[in-house]
Amino acid sequence: MKIGFIVSSFPSLSQTFILNQITGLLDLGHDVEIFARNNPNEPKKHPDIYKYHLNQRTHYMPHIPHSILKRRLKAIYLIITNFHKSPFNILKLLNIPKYGKDTLSLIYTLIPFLDKSFDILHCHFGPNGIISLYLKEMGISGKYITTFHGYDISGYPRIMGENIYNNLFRKVDLITWNANLTKRCVIELGCDEDKIIILPYGIRIEKFRFSERKVQDKEPIRILTVGRLVEKKGHEYAIKAIAEVVKRHGNIEYMIAGDGPSRSKLENLVVTLEIENYVKFLGAVDQDEVLKLYERSHIFLLSSVTASDGDSEGLPVVLLEAQAVGLPIISSLHGGIPEGVLDSKSGFLVPEKDVDALADKIEYLIKNPELWSEMGRYGRKFVEERYDIQKLNQRLVKIYKALLTNDTSTLEELRGEQ
Repeated sequence: MKIGFIVSSFPSLSQTFILNQITGLLDLGHDVEIFARNNPNEPKKHPDIYKYHLNQRTHYMPHIPHSILKRRLKAIYLIITNFHKSPFNILKLLNIPKYGKDTLSLIYTLIPFLDKSFDILHCHFGPNGIISLYLKEMGISGKYITTFHGYDISGYPRIMGENIYNNLFRKVDLITWNANLTKRCVIELGCDEDKIIILPYGIRIEKFRFSERKVQDKEPIRILTVGRLVEKKGHEYAIKAIAEVVKRHGNIEYMIAGDGPSRSKLENLVVTLEIENYVKFLGAVDQDEVLKLYERSHIFLLSSVTASDGDSEGLPVVLLEAQAVGLPIISSLHGGIPEGVLDSKSGFLVPEKDVDALADKIEYLIKNPELWSEMGRYGRKFVEERYDIQKLNQRLVKIYKALLTNDTSTLEELRGEQ
């Protein structure tokens, strides 16, 4: 099959869930092209970007100049230099009475697709699904799928209006979502339940070596968080909980891997709480560095919350990775997390923003290290059974094939397995 992925940023260290789908489909012998709105130009990249030569498969939508004059001139240049690829579709794009003020931005967005055709066009994040509607109008062949993740179904409709996806829900062939627990969010916005199939994020199990956790004499107990430094990750509450734990157990080390706009605020919080000697900000890390951090840690902490703008998590992949390597988990009752962590078996889940509950669970695990191995074994088995990317990519291919052949019985069967 020929599959086109439409994404916001590529390659992005924080979006391994998309990368795992792409590389998995390539492993299965399918042809994949990637269309991205921008290149984040991060200093570190996932090793699979190079292994699979994904830069050669990636197309970027032209940058839109800020100046209106430059924007118009560049649009004219794009039309002239690309007219030969598909004159009919170019003329469709120039339908100003239909597209109005969106005409210019559509030229920039849709130019990379002019001479393309696909079996499947798979959009990650709702706003990119909206792009696919214009591709459909242009006559770009293929079945259209949109995968929602979190902010696009929670915060984005608050900004753009709750009807923002009405047209998408009517015209898209299929919607995928990552967790049963939060599927209602998509339905409440107007999506027909019969168009939704649950497809969790997955990880490459073989890359995450399991080991039972033990602490050596005088060794600090290392607590790890991996996640972008943004509000919804709840770092503020984790840091406050660590400050409480430090009062009772000084022999701990809290490592925060990731970067983002909240870093200065969080660093100031650490200073205010006088726990600079216990907390380390590691900045952005690549996959190899994350694996090393997992290996040397004892407990994994992620206190996700609903952000003030409504942004929320689906199911963070790092929780799956941490369970796969055998780390006991402490996280929150938020989004799809309760579906991805076995509460009281592979870890503990507490209410959002509850610093005392977080501190109590951290202290409990510190006092009871004999539980670490048992929780680790539960977590590893759980992830192997439900979140192995190879199994999930085979499910994805089954979805694609059923769409292409209009096999409604198979699609119904897949919904029944949710």
